[in-house]
Amino acid sequence: MVAAGCTRAPAGLDGQGYGGNIGFTVVAGNSYFRGCQRADPVVINRRTTHMDKIFGHLPWKEIVFACFCAVTLIQLFYYSWFFQRLAFYRSKNREKSQQHPVSVIICARDEAGRLAKNLPGALVQEYPSSHEVIVVNHNSQDDTRYLLDEFKKTFKGLHIVNLEYEAKGIQGKKYPLSMGIKEAKYEVVLLTDADCVPASEHWIMKMQDGYREGIQVVLGYSPYRKTPGFLNKLIRFETFHTALQYLSYALAGSPYMGVGRNLSYKKELFFQNKGFSSINQIPGGDDDLFINKVAKGKNTGIVIDPDAFTVSEPKTNFADWMHQKTRHYSTSKYYKSKHRFLLGLYSASFFVFYPLFFVSLALYDWRYVLAVFGARFLLQGLVYFRSMRKLQETDLFAWWWLLDIWMFLYYLIFVPSLWKKPRANWK
Repeated sequence: MVAAGCTRAPAGLDGQGYGGNIGFTVVAGNSYFRGCQRADPVVINRRTTHMDKIFGHLPWKEIVFACFCAVTLIQLFYYSWFFQRLAFYRSKNREKSQQHPVSVIICARDEAGRLAKNLPGALVQEYPSSHEVIVVNHNSQDDTRYLLDEFKKTFKGLHIVNLEYEAKGIQGKKYPLSMGIKEAKYEVVLLTDADCVPASEHWIMKMQDGYREGIQVVLGYSPYRKTPGFLNKLIRFETFHTALQYLSYALAGSPYMGVGRNLSYKKELFFQNKGFSSINQIPGGDDDLFINKVAKGKNTGIVIDPDAFTVSEPKTNFADWMHQKTRHYSTSKYYKSKHRFLLGLYSASFFVFYPLFFVSLALYDWRYVLAVFGARFLLQGLVYFRSMRKLQETDLFAWWWLLDIWMFLYYLIFVPSLWKKPRANWK
């Protein structure tokens, strides 16, 4: 039976060798639509078959496994080219050690409690050469001023700079830090924070020893204090993982950041680059963005002697830590293009590694999948073990495989902060 409005095409004249209600009649090689109300199932089946020919026969299992192999190769590149440099790093022996005059600079705002606890660690350093400790009190509303005055009575090397006003157009800690550097007597400035304490009385000695011929920037390590709880392990592992990157990049001749909790550079370098003038409008970045701008492969050194560490107090709840890390990551979008590419590629490959691993394990030959996974696992384990030993984080090694999986969730949580505008707060 022919549907209303349709013309039955004679067999052999429908262009496909089929008769029936196909919705058009072929006349002299041309098609004329007749307004059919329903399509022939044969046409639908032909279209489905055509799509199947395009997508249905693709080797999806092989494609997923190939992607997993490619991501693993990217990871192996980072561990074998960059991160092994820290894992197998040995400081060069020096025939003679030079003792540079040093100005330690600490900026504080409403930090009376932390200064009372941590400032003595900087004031009692055993350093025979000239040195001073500058504390910049930036408009504190607590007892910071009175506390510093009391310290001054005992420690004559303490230099107090009281700032009563805010600086318009200069956000974050850049204004007090700039004033501290301006007041510094000596060429080498050594920076730390009010919530940090030197790991030993040889902190100044060890950090200034990183200055060799041509070196203008010295990067240090500042771990968080070990406390009970799994959150502490997450915080310390993330800190270790960040240090593994910026210290290894520096050793590879491509330094991209430092941490203000333990960082040194020369006063001349600061003023040659007009201080923080190029990043004054950005709330953060007084450490990482400045170093990203001025640090070069030949003018940057690292010091990872445990006596040169400064120890910080970790956050005690996840929300505070998340706020802290969001503030830190919000400045990374201002890094140089090559550093954004290298860091982005590593993070992206890390983020998709475990999803591709589990999917490949489900779809492909598990023996090949585990072989590829094992190559990364062994190299990563070796690098982590040696690097954790150098940075005094060996207790984390037993957990590294689990913390490595956690990093997938870490990137998932903190990636959105890359697009957030940094908050205009001091800390």
